[in-house]
Amino acid sequence: MLTSEKEILDRLNDQLRWYSDKSRWNQRCFKRLKAIEIIAAALIPFAAGLWNDPLITGGLGVIVVVLESMQGLYQFQQNWTNYRSTAEGLKHEKFLWLARAGPYKDPDNPSAEAIFAERVEALISTEHAKWVSYQEQAGKGKEQKN
Repeated sequence: MLTSEKEILDRLNDQLRWYSDKSRWNQRCFKRLKAIEIIAAALIPFAAGLWNDPLITGGLGVIVVVLESMQGLYQFQQNWTNYRSTAEGLKHEKFLWLARAGPYKDPDNPSAEAIFAERVEALISTEHAKWVSYQEQAGKGKEQKN
């Protein structure tokens, strides 16, 4: 049972670090995939005019399709923005708590720690529910294509 301010802040800091790291990782994956995809797509007409080799132009087309499919499968952009949003929400709660502002401004409120813990956990639970929903939607889209 979480009872102390230190335990609550430790949990918040751990989750904040996780969401920030995962947001950064998903952003990098998304941007790298998109950059390669854009370059490959732009090279298709160039390669067709220069070499007139269907293997080269076809290969570039395959690269574009594979990269876009990977983005759809792994949802890098969606995860990046959701994780960033959750990290920012956690930061917001942390700063309100440390400043004893917003819902925590009454120093005599004995339930302030409980409110803090509930609000932090609500942010985490909301993000998890979104993640599950996106995974289910991605799975349904995949089933409909088959």
